[in-house]
Amino acid sequence: MNNRLMPLAIFLLFVLARLADAADTPNLVIIYTDEHNFRTLGCYRDQLSNEESFVWGEGVKVETPNIDSLAREGTLCTSFYVATPVCSPSRASLISGLYPHATGVPTNDLPMKDEVLTFAEVLRSNGYATSFVGKWHLDGTAKPGWEPERNFGFEDNRYMYNRGHWKNFEDTPDGPRVGSLDAKGRPSYGVGDAGESNYATDFLMDRTIDFIRENKDDPFCIMLSLPDPHGPNTVRKPYDTRFKHLEFDSPATMFKSKSETPGWATSGSFIWEQALKQNSMATYFGMVQCIDDNVGKLLGFLEANGLEEDTIVVFTSDHGDLMGEHRLHNKGLPYETSACVAFLIKYPKKVASKNVIRSAMSSADFAPTVLNLMGFEGGLPAAHGEDLSAQFRSAKKKGDADRIVYFRGAGYESRWVAAVSDRYKLVYSISDELWLFDLEKDFEELVNRAKDPEYAEIRKELTAALIEQMKATDDPALKMEAYRKSLGL
Repeated sequence: MNNRLMPLAIFLLFVLARLADAADTPNLVIIYTDEHNFRTLGCYRDQLSNEESFVWGEGVKVETPNIDSLAREGTLCTSFYVATPVCSPSRASLISGLYPHATGVPTNDLPMKDEVLTFAEVLRSNGYATSFVGKWHLDGTAKPGWEPERNFGFEDNRYMYNRGHWKNFEDTPDGPRVGSLDAKGRPSYGVGDAGESNYATDFLMDRTIDFIRENKDDPFCIMLSLPDPHGPNTVRKPYDTRFKHLEFDSPATMFKSKSETPGWATSGSFIWEQALKQNSMATYFGMVQCIDDNVGKLLGFLEANGLEEDTIVVFTSDHGDLMGEHRLHNKGLPYETSACVAFLIKYPKKVASKNVIRSAMSSADFAPTVLNLMGFEGGLPAAHGEDLSAQFRSAKKKGDADRIVYFRGAGYESRWVAAVSDRYKLVYSISDELWLFDLEKDFEELVNRAKDPEYAEIRKELTAALIEQMKATDDPALKMEAYRKSLGL
């Protein structure tokens, strides 16, 4: 080759290499809802019997076609458990791959340790434009606490606020702020004049799309953390009246006996003693439909801008909401609709479509798994969670049906710890005897099989896995005498 052509050849090879790298460098969009019951999503009802799907009455549902499309075009996980079913701990685990006690956030309103490495920091350091929009809840007690100084790899955090379940936002020359104020001029949870441009879900989705538009020519990562459908159960028009016609029945588990109620469940909010609050349920459904419509807006933008094939879209939640089951609401307990959440992932290039993974997963598995899918294997060397990317790459690999994960209650000295597979759940507690549920035979979680001889081996296997995983994460609960005694340590 002519020596004068050598520099050009080298340059072309460099350009081609960069183009090849770009082709394998997917974008990442995470849609993260707050306190979201998986029974409100059509794609999850499709996995359940009618009895399990319609605990509030036959045909009582909200349609979620846009979220459902992620399941149709990607993979759905039926047994995705958050490491702790409370806001801050769950969030810390998802972004770091660590169990909450290792992040310094075993309960709400604590600041995450400075040294925690997140998937966002791995991506930022590899050239990604990164952003976080919405509720953060990992910077202590600041409320709302816009644009925290520590961003943990989410470089553009102009629309990150620390905590609160605000319904109305607005942009100002000094940055975003809560748009509804109380009589004393303080930020309020009121809906106020919120419409399709300033209601929280709409406003935050629009800021997400703005970020993608500004960065679509380079690899980007954005996490959209919506404050809904967490209470207060209010929503803007027309969603506020869209489900008023429905008559919500009380779940059957609202009126069960003391023998069917574990001791660890008696500290929750015993509400709706006679019946569900109809308006509260209707507006919860309204919040879910507003979220779904906005997911449709996002997916439409990605498709219209030629980004669909090269973008990983994840939909999940920080924890569930019992919504009347076991006469409780909200979260914080090992029951399914508190600790098990939706997890959907779409990535046309690598994630199998119309796939369902039933093996148990933890929110701590997310960060190492998604980084591997993006080409950054081993990006979080200290992670407690496992890289499960192989399960998502092929519809033929259904995952390990016998896989067991553990999750725990809030606080360093948790009131309960649990081990779960795709079928069985074992709960140790300082408040009660051992409980073992067979979720296949007892989806309502009412029958304790811990003393049943037929389940002796299951109990033994789950206990061994629980001890092994708690030791691996250096769980401080293992130092509690009550657990050491019950676990046989």
